[in-house]
Amino acid sequence: MAPSPKQQYPWTATPLIANAAMAGFAGPSLAVAVSKAGGIGFIGALPAKDTSLLDSQLTTAKLSLASTYPDFQTSGPGLMPIGVGYLLFASKLDDAVEIVKKHKPAVVWFACPKVNKDFETWTKAVRGASEKSKIWIQVASVSVALEVAKSCSPDILIMQGSDAGGHGPCPGAGIVSLVPETRDALNEAGLGEVGIFAAGGIVDGRGAAAALACGANGVVMGTRFLASTEVDVPAEDYRTVVLSAKDGGVSTARATVFDELAGKSFWPGQYDGRAVAGASYRDSVGGVEIQVIRKRYAEAVKESHKGFGGEERAPVWAGSGVGLVNEVKGAGEIVQEVRDTAKVCLEKAAKSYCDASSIMP
Repeated sequence: MAPSPKQQYPWTATPLIANAAMAGFAGPSLAVAVSKAGGIGFIGALPAKDTSLLDSQLTTAKLSLASTYPDFQTSGPGLMPIGVGYLLFASKLDDAVEIVKKHKPAVVWFACPKVNKDFETWTKAVRGASEKSKIWIQVASVSVALEVAKSCSPDILIMQGSDAGGHGPCPGAGIVSLVPETRDALNEAGLGEVGIFAAGGIVDGRGAAAALACGANGVVMGTRFLASTEVDVPAEDYRTVVLSAKDGGVSTARATVFDELAGKSFWPGQYDGRAVAGASYRDSVGGVEIQVIRKRYAEAVKESHKGFGGEERAPVWAGSGVGLVNEVKGAGEIVQEVRDTAKVCLEKAAKSYCDASSIMP
């Protein structure tokens, strides 16, 4: 069996909730707030020519934890009780090793490699830089999960369902089938010690409870934290779109056009992204040529809303659970609310089942 979250991350409370390592959105304020509430907060590393920005963000987080919360429990000697996430295809391994060795985050999260072999290379290098830091690896299929579990022995596999906002491998499955099948496959392969976190479509305690019932050890949320007071958004209109979106399975879409608006996409071909289906997406499915779509996008981003307002031509990354996100709250309040609701849901379901069983002939 996988070690409990409390054993691996002693400052946390269960069920364990982590914010997605959303590059450009998940900064030190969000990471600190989530960890302070008993979750695991992540800073998402932006693709950059040097490490100065991420170095500064981790330093800010460290100072915040030390000055504002002097009694904050760390995860072990020298480890920061937050994590950092990397998009492998767009990051430099040497730079990451330098950062991890200096700051020693509790968790290092790997996602989106050019080839799956990169997971093994990064795991070995990062463990050499900070042997006590936990390794979380994000994948989207049972076969890759098994491959990675065998080659990298990660502490956690983040199983990303197809409902997730932002980028991921395509095609994919929802977490209701993905998580339990992965759990069964790991157990059958003698890899039951590898934990699983569910990601994709979870924005409240009901979704978290469902993921836990499917066999997850914890959950990751991204879209819900887009409506937190601590998240970094490029324009307030971005958050407005998130709050106004309804019927997320229809109002969001997975496509590659979102990455082609400013020019040729730099993402590897095996990935696409889920975002709100704004004007650029509608033009694309309507047969408008990409050159025309790019021109319209270029004009929109010159506006004060940076393309997120008006016709909504800039991509607003969000998962299919966005229709359940209706209010801005502090990240700590979100974590506590989701945790409490998940417990109530699980207890209620268990009681209902027991009550029903007691009256059966």
